[in-house]
Amino acid sequence: MNIPADLKYTKDHEWVKIEGDTATVGITDFAQSELGDIVYIEVETVDETLDVEEVFGTVEAVKTVSDLFLPLSGEIIEFNEALEDEPETVNSDPYGAGWMIKVKFSDESQIEELLSADDYKALIGA
Repeated sequence: MNIPADLKYTKDHEWVKIEGDTATVGITDFAQSELGDIVYIEVETVDETLDVEEVFGTVEAVKTVSDLFLPLSGEIIEFNEALEDEPETVNSDPYGAGWMIKVKFSDESQIEELLSADDYKALIGA
């Protein structure tokens, strides 16, 4: 199970990479393996400002559809449009080309609420 130490995580299995006042968000290796083959990703919240833990989109796999929860309050400024044609990229490269959104976050203190890699490993029993 790949859980990069330089990222933050949520209990809902999103990963977060902080760069300045922007966070890149995707789902974890664990989440994509639990979902199975991902066939569609829907994000219709670009240019919207949402609160932490609000649903920003959905990921559809062969077996199920799951909501995607925003890890930090802020404005969604970008969606990885490559996923429209190749959603399976999330399965093959969840921490790289499979990123989902970028958020200009509004409350830096929320970063402290995110899980470290070790905390996330404990959460999933890895």
